[in-house]
Amino acid sequence: MDSSGTATGKGGWPIPGGRYMLSGLAAGHAMFHWIIQSFVVVLPEIQQTFGLNSIGVGGILSIRELASGLVTLPGGVVVDLLRKYWGFLLAGCLAAAALGSLVMGVSPVYPLLLVGIGVVAVSHSIWHLPASASLSYHFAGRRGMALAFHGVGGSVGDVAGPVATGALLAFLGWQGLLSIYAIAPFFLGFMAVWSFRNIGRVRESEGADATPLAQRVAMTKRLLRSPALWGLTLVRGLRGMALVSLVIVLPLYLGNELELSPFSRGVHIGLLIAVGLVAKPAAGYLSDRWGRKQILVPGLIWSCLAALALLVFDDGVLLTVTIALLGLFLYPDQPIVTAAVFDVVGREVASTGLGVVAFAAFLMSAAASLITGAIYETSGFDATVYFIAALFALAAVFFALIPLPQQAAG
Repeated sequence: MDSSGTATGKGGWPIPGGRYMLSGLAAGHAMFHWIIQSFVVVLPEIQQTFGLNSIGVGGILSIRELASGLVTLPGGVVVDLLRKYWGFLLAGCLAAAALGSLVMGVSPVYPLLLVGIGVVAVSHSIWHLPASASLSYHFAGRRGMALAFHGVGGSVGDVAGPVATGALLAFLGWQGLLSIYAIAPFFLGFMAVWSFRNIGRVRESEGADATPLAQRVAMTKRLLRSPALWGLTLVRGLRGMALVSLVIVLPLYLGNELELSPFSRGVHIGLLIAVGLVAKPAAGYLSDRWGRKQILVPGLIWSCLAALALLVFDDGVLLTVTIALLGLFLYPDQPIVTAAVFDVVGREVASTGLGVVAFAAFLMSAAASLITGAIYETSGFDATVYFIAALFALAAVFFALIPLPQQAAG
């Protein structure tokens, strides 16, 4: 990116207002994560409202992951074909998130709640396809860092949402809060139409329409034969399984077993993510400079060990510190996996490649939600933590074995 705010990069074409594009995408990403993580904080209240057991709570997260995954595979193909309309697509995603939050807030029955979380999940999943692909292209020389800054926006929402929700639960019910949270993304959607007008714009000779359909199909077939792509799919799936399992069990453990107040619960969940605000751009930058494996493999091992530490430091200040240490690499790892995917796939099928990876990973996460709920219901917190730690360890081993190409130098 140059001093005028124009995004540049090796293999990418400069677009005006690059800084506005990056900051706008980060702001929109923050809104999605505000809603999603606020929903996580109120899981104990939802459990009580609808009389659910732990498997029922896991089912909510399973629907979220399933809805996210089912839309990514066809979504990736469609997004690649609709490159010139990415700005409108991103604006529509924000509006859909507002609708989903409102549906959750007014839902009188469990099935309608599932519809609301499904709408939010689908819009969030589609958002990632053009947002990540455009950053990968326009900031190709600093791909990991650009994706990490986009992730920082999500982390801001991850931190601020739970803390604000925990505090506001003292004055409002969980349904009223989710209804109020529908206002901001609705107005952001209108602003996005202008802010994202240049996203996806490329030279006419390089545009999506310049690539014949037959050639695009051939490229997709070659992509699907890539061992590296399927290896990355497995790693992202294992990492996603570990994350969704932790998101299910930690709020229930803090609320039901440790009996923390809603505000304290929100602070701890926010703390899990807050540390990553600093670590995420640093990890992205270092992965550009040193390589994806050199950063991600140690990070996944760290997450494994930090998860196991929850079994030892399970109360008071030590629990708070352990949760903070667990968050050090819990969220900074995802932009690195995404950058590795874009290192493998070509620009013309970037969203398709990401869609394939995300589709399989979300299906794995959906299964993990139900498995985690069952383990916690039948065997307790300790057994669930061992399951989460094993997933992180497997992801580290498989990522170390994947043959990755050399990414563009920053």
